[in-house]
Amino acid sequence: MKNVFLYPMEFSSKLLEKAVNEMAQLPGIGKRTALRLVLHLLKQPKEQTQFLAEAISCMRTEIKFCTVCHNISDHSVCEICANESRNHALICVVEDIRDVMAIENTGQFKGVYHVLGGKISPIDGIGPSQLNVISLVEKVKKGKVNEIIFALSSTMEGDTTNFYIYKQLKGHEVKTSTIARGIAVGDELEYADEITLGRSILNRIPFENTMKNY
Repeated sequence: MKNVFLYPMEFSSKLLEKAVNEMAQLPGIGKRTALRLVLHLLKQPKEQTQFLAEAISCMRTEIKFCTVCHNISDHSVCEICANESRNHALICVVEDIRDVMAIENTGQFKGVYHVLGGKISPIDGIGPSQLNVISLVEKVKKGKVNEIIFALSSTMEGDTTNFYIYKQLKGHEVKTSTIARGIAVGDELEYADEITLGRSILNRIPFENTMKNY
């Protein structure tokens, strides 16, 4: 018996087909799942679908990136950077907003962040120049940063990125540390539970102590 999933979908509506094809562009969403989602939207009141469309449209056109830390924000400076009660001399370096959210959920970190926007990955064609590294170095040069915490995922790409930034910061009076390896090697930061991640932040270790890995 042939697998029915091998046959192409036949649509009775070009509008439906277009919506399914667009929905299927999302990561982790196949054509079958996209069809279920689109049919679900068709069953909802029109205004609910309009609210969803407007929310996505506004997000795409009005969302900003913080001019200080590169985090996603509604304003030119995000709420974390604008919060005077945070320790602005303590910067946690992360890959993207998902990591900011993961660490914030622990309630253990009271400093600020610097979002790189990715990790060095030659295989994917991502080099240091494509990340927000220069702006981090410029912050350190101003002499108002006491400590940089590397909180990238403990993968080869994450460790490579940590080492590159560490080399860029050599010669500047700033302490560098990395989150404790309560995060399993090879794990992505966003999937760590809050307790483990919180302890890793609190029990961070000097980055120099990890140099034997390079």
